[in-house]
Amino acid sequence: MIRQTLFALGATTLIAAAGMASAQDVSTNQVANKTDWSVFVDGDPKECWGVSAPTETLNTRDDRIVSVRRGDILLFVVFRPGDNVKGEVAFTGGYPFAEGSTVDVQIGDSSFEFTTSGEWAWPSTTADDANVVAAMKRGRNAVLVARSSRGTRTQDTFSLLGFTAALDEAEKRCAS
Repeated sequence: MIRQTLFALGATTLIAAAGMASAQDVSTNQVANKTDWSVFVDGDPKECWGVSAPTETLNTRDDRIVSVRRGDILLFVVFRPGDNVKGEVAFTGGYPFAEGSTVDVQIGDSSFEFTTSGEWAWPSTTADDANVVAAMKRGRNAVLVARSSRGTRTQDTFSLLGFTAALDEAEKRCAS
């Protein structure tokens, strides 16, 4: 529950800045662009994050491709030194997730399950965060499959090109 609360505190800032990252625009707090990942820093309390938008999305209902309206679809790794947060992974699918559902994550041969709440999903523990980050460093793509509150199955594919560089940059900027 603490992870959810702490992440929610910075969510508005993250979405506002990352929305620009997804469009590959330059924001006043974007500090780096690392291939398919962008790095942002926000102050007081200091927060640094790497973020990427999906390279591909697929929305289906009853095994048929459907067109749906979604908000920002983003995958984050966050550092918040004031709260001792180092490498917290989070995903927003651009819609409210189905109550009690999870997000299935596939990175290479590694599979993970994210807990959902509202429009956010993340690994259950900091140890799980570390395992997801390690897989992201090794992988080429991350595929996240989820279900919306309206029953739509979504599959979002994120490129991991530039992930390690973005992670290192975000961590370095929040080290001091």
